[in-house]
Amino acid sequence: MRLVMLSVGEMESVAEKTIDIEKILRGKLGSKAKWIPRFLLSWLKRIVHQDEVNAFLWESRDKEGTEWLEACVEYLQMTLKITGKENLPDKNDGRKYVFVSNHPLGGEDGVALGAIIGRHYDSRFRYLVNDLLMNLPGLAPLCIPINKTGRQGRNFPAMVKAGFESDNHMLMYPAGICSRRQPDGSIRDIPWSKTFIVKSVEYQRDVVPIYFSGHNSKFFYRLASFSDKHLKFNLAMLFLVDEMYKNVGKSFEVKIGRPIPWQTFDKSKSPSEWAKYVQDVVYSL
Repeated sequence: MRLVMLSVGEMESVAEKTIDIEKILRGKLGSKAKWIPRFLLSWLKRIVHQDEVNAFLWESRDKEGTEWLEACVEYLQMTLKITGKENLPDKNDGRKYVFVSNHPLGGEDGVALGAIIGRHYDSRFRYLVNDLLMNLPGLAPLCIPINKTGRQGRNFPAMVKAGFESDNHMLMYPAGICSRRQPDGSIRDIPWSKTFIVKSVEYQRDVVPIYFSGHNSKFFYRLASFSDKHLKFNLAMLFLVDEMYKNVGKSFEVKIGRPIPWQTFDKSKSPSEWAKYVQDVVYSL
């Protein structure tokens, strides 16, 4: 990893463009943050690769949106094999779409799909993401932040509404969290939320299914299983950046399916059943 040497002046100018774990925790925990042991802070900084991420943020400081996502793909040395690209609707057809995908990795998949869709549609799309990702300056312009555990969680319906009423396409991961190891040993999303079905019908947006290959480490799935069963918070999420660095230099398949007309989602099934139907379509690509 190439090191970046900064002057004092440069460090001050980039202060708002870096990941600062202590600052993030103070924003989340307020005065309680002072009780976090120093050794735990050091561990967190290492797990989220604070120094490496900050070096990349500095190097890509002049980029944002799709250009920044493409820089991420290059930085992570990702090789993408894309099939079905002809299924992406014409960017000039005057319509708005919902792109939905499985979420096997929690990092690279979001970056790669954003780069693909952003390039095809001239950056006219938005993510629904955890509000922690708003700390990435290059990504923030493309995001509608969600924090389901805090005050922002109560505003989730309003943020979804704003996204669907905008002139942007929506890129969504209906599982909400990255994939988990299933009892049969397969890596698959948990059941998808019905939100994208309900809103696609309400705003008459066709749904474009996308499958993304890949998986995280065995350690991650063991930790995720423990966290999901025994803890009230998603401990595994803390390790997603570390997992991303473990996947540097790997190849991934992206399979884009044909758009599903919004009229498909009629009263013959419940929204949750239609969500499962689309999820099954994704895994059959």
